[in-house]
Amino acid sequence: MQKSTVASLPVTEKPDWRITNKELEYTKVIRRLGRDIIDYSIECDHDVSLASMDMELLHKALRDSELAGKSFCLLWDMKHVTGMSLVYKKELAQLLYNPTVTPAMVVIYNVLPEFAMTVETIMAMMPETMTAIMVENRDAALSKAVEWQKNAIEHDHSDNEYLRRKKEFLACLGRISWLNMTNQHIEMPPPDDQLYPFFKAVEGLQEDIHENMTAREGEIGKIASDLEKQLTEKNILLNAQKELYRKLKDQFEKEKSALQTRISTQEMELTRISTAIAEKTSSLKELLEIIASLDIDTGQKSALMENCRNMIETEMIEKRLNIELTTTDSEFLSRLQKRHPNLNQRELRICLLIKLNYSTQEIARSVGISTRGMESIRYRMHKKIALSKHQSLKSYLTDLAVVPAGPGSRY
Repeated sequence: MQKSTVASLPVTEKPDWRITNKELEYTKVIRRLGRDIIDYSIECDHDVSLASMDMELLHKALRDSELAGKSFCLLWDMKHVTGMSLVYKKELAQLLYNPTVTPAMVVIYNVLPEFAMTVETIMAMMPETMTAIMVENRDAALSKAVEWQKNAIEHDHSDNEYLRRKKEFLACLGRISWLNMTNQHIEMPPPDDQLYPFFKAVEGLQEDIHENMTAREGEIGKIASDLEKQLTEKNILLNAQKELYRKLKDQFEKEKSALQTRISTQEMELTRISTAIAEKTSSLKELLEIIASLDIDTGQKSALMENCRNMIETEMIEKRLNIELTTTDSEFLSRLQKRHPNLNQRELRICLLIKLNYSTQEIARSVGISTRGMESIRYRMHKKIALSKHQSLKSYLTDLAVVPAGPGSRY
């Protein structure tokens, strides 16, 4: 075990009592001298500005040394230190007022001239329960630590009013800057004191910063309130959309179920019709064969056979119409019904037959009316669809069947 050069104090070091800042190329190192002296130093070969304090490093050394919550002396080597980040200063201020870390004495040494004012501010902010001393070098710091162990430290009870005011001035600035204390009481010197303007300036600065912080907190509060309001509105809208979606989904499911039921019913009806047509066609063919074998007047036989053939043809057409409805036909009927909702089911059926190039006679037989009656229906449909006098119903339906159902289509 190593020993320090002063008073032969044993030096304790551990690998996890050091941490390296690779970016700034320096290493923080903690050693314990004797039983209750903690030596905190920076190892590097160049000037540095400290970035963060790494509080856990100090806490670990104290826990390992069984000094957590106990009185100890902290030696702080400032060699090569030329600055501190605001983060470091805030962490340091928290350390000074953290009851779990209670150095009874802090000795700061090897302070560079350009960093001395920051060190004086640190010392000014220390609680009265801590004794803070700045000395020139390590040997002097160790001597002070040994004196502390022997309770031989002489406290500075100087009546120098200037030094006391200077300490209070630096402490005020530190508390404002490092701890955001913008409502602290500032003990003002008499108006005729040469330091009065400086304290008055600090008081004004504190009031301005406090006013700005209050305004900023108000702005942040308003932003937070507005965001909360927007979030609430968005949640309400989202819930409303969810409820609408649920209703639409339920409606869709009901319509889907109704359509499936309708399709099943129509499929059953179609099967029944197809079976009936097949039976009628078979019976008509048998009747045609019987008529052909009858020994009757040739003219009557021909007329009867022609009627049978026509009825067979009508049944075949009917069968095709009920069975061979393609997707294209379905789309055509849907488009036609959207454009002309005033057409009834029979008229829609007739329009499909016209589009499929069935003759007036074939359509008339399918519908079960005379050819003249079919012509009258076509005439009424021509007017119902509002076609011009010279516009063909068949041409109109053919053109409608090939209209693309793209994004710009109404159908």
